[in-house]
Amino acid sequence: MEQDFSVALTIVGLVIIFTIVGLLIWGKVSPIVGMTLIPVLGALILGFGFEELREFFASGADQVMDVVIMFIFAIIFFGIMQDSGLFNPLVRGMILLTKGNVVIVAMGTAVVSTFAHLDGAGATTFLLTIPALLPLYKELNMSKYLLLLIVSFSAAIMNMVPWGGPMARTASVLDVDLIELWYPLIPLQIVGLIFAIGLAALLGIREKKRINKRVENGEIEGNDRVDIQSIADDFSRRKAEEAAAAEEKPVRHPAMIWVNFGLTIAVVSLMLFDIVPPEFAFMLGVAVALPINYPNVSDQMGRVRAHAPAALMMAAVILAAGVFLGVMNESGMLDSIALAMVSILPAAVGPFLHVIVGVLGVPMDLLTSTDAYYFAIMPIVESTAAEFGVSSASTAYALLIGNVIGTFVSPFAPAVWLAIGLAGANMGQHIKYSFFWIWGFSIVMLAIAYLMGIFTI
Repeated sequence: MEQDFSVALTIVGLVIIFTIVGLLIWGKVSPIVGMTLIPVLGALILGFGFEELREFFASGADQVMDVVIMFIFAIIFFGIMQDSGLFNPLVRGMILLTKGNVVIVAMGTAVVSTFAHLDGAGATTFLLTIPALLPLYKELNMSKYLLLLIVSFSAAIMNMVPWGGPMARTASVLDVDLIELWYPLIPLQIVGLIFAIGLAALLGIREKKRINKRVENGEIEGNDRVDIQSIADDFSRRKAEEAAAAEEKPVRHPAMIWVNFGLTIAVVSLMLFDIVPPEFAFMLGVAVALPINYPNVSDQMGRVRAHAPAALMMAAVILAAGVFLGVMNESGMLDSIALAMVSILPAAVGPFLHVIVGVLGVPMDLLTSTDAYYFAIMPIVESTAAEFGVSSASTAYALLIGNVIGTFVSPFAPAVWLAIGLAGANMGQHIKYSFFWIWGFSIVMLAIAYLMGIFTI
């Protein structure tokens, strides 16, 4: 009887996972609906009652609650920093620094994109970088798809921060402290930034040869006199107009840039050195950032309302994932699936399962959504690999690093469609142009992470 129930747990668990993944891929339900309703129905079919479902929900909610709180306040905090114009001088300075050199423009794009993604939100990164840099690319006859490619892999390096979606999802699945999970990745991010700049330089050299060839063939005219100052001034004017049109007016004293920069460093330091939990650090950051940037109380609440939709959407998804994880873990379905996979996997493959899935992380981004990858695939791989003696941390890092680099080449990431629209590009062409470069970069990052001892085999 016990063996029969274990088989039932495995079958229903797989049906739940495949149903959620399928519905998310086909866009038939939102993650909130899929990850809440389907596991509950599966548990009821197995004979679990509502009293047990309450325990499953409590366990899942406890697992993700700290991440939810951090996400809400991190998104609001960095939204306020964006509104205050904190990153505008960086973008303007990089535009002027390039001096119209194609290779330097490509390298500058990597630097700007990395720091523009400090908030961990793809949409704000693309809104800041693409409109600012696209005129420069057009003036130099550089490809807009090169711009999308460099922004995509550079932002992905910063996307490993604790308030980024992949890290939050990983911490939720493993039920571990976000900051402890992030610490080993900091050296990798530094190395990754260096490699991103290097790859951008390589792509810039390739692009310069392509442009020169087109000039030689008479397809385009050479353009050696690009008015960089005008492009930088246009960026500043556009940002000033956006600020003037905003309903809430922040304090515009020049010193506020440095005040906000200092505040950002302070918030990250509180979290990085484990002085306070990350969710509390960002809560304090919001509490300080609002009054110093918006003295008027109604303006303060206006900025909260402006960023609340993005904050609550991600929080709701993670809470729904808490239901899914609570049901799958506490009911025993996940353990049964892992044991079943162990019984059919060749013994030689088991210890390398996390690496195999990690290497395939970018292609899987084209086949599944981010939520499905982290909340459905990762728990199965983690449980199965654990049966072969692989630590949960090794599995998590391999899957995270292998997948995160490909975030912005996936059609399932809504922010990518925003980038495509801003650049006036085509999604299919973006994937064709960027996919193999990003996949290769992902594999290189995995190899570096292994050599650094971040995950083991």
